[in-house]
Amino acid sequence: MKPLKVLFVCLGNICRSPLAEGAARKLARELSLEGRFAFDSAATSDYHLGEGYDPRVRVVLEKYGALFDHNVRQVEASDFREYDWILGMDEENMRDLELIHPASSTARLALITEPWGGGRVTDPYYQDDWACEQTYLELEDLVNRWLARWLEEA
Repeated sequence: MKPLKVLFVCLGNICRSPLAEGAARKLARELSLEGRFAFDSAATSDYHLGEGYDPRVRVVLEKYGALFDHNVRQVEASDFREYDWILGMDEENMRDLELIHPASSTARLALITEPWGGGRVTDPYYQDDWACEQTYLELEDLVNRWLARWLEEA
């Protein structure tokens, strides 16, 4: 069985989407599901290409045992065929993804919060360290719910 491939997307790929990817990798590891899922993250913008995490993100991911190697990348047309799911962090991300997704897209696009009423994931970029940790905890909960949902569908 090939793994379900999931791409988490935010504006810059330095805060929310790597926090989601780290949470997903950690949860899959803890649940012994590493072979069933493949996770990555990307940006809709090119603002931070080639950079690493926001330094606060690194601290939070390390604290929660979710640290992984990361280099910012931008969403590419091939992602819409390579991934099964592409999950945006807010409505702006979703609008950007809808604008760039090719007609040949096979990925399912969704707001990460959509199954639970929608809404945006808090962007900690312009906030303090505490907001970054809160965003991680919010995303860990959302990713945990997605994992349960995908496992039910499998």
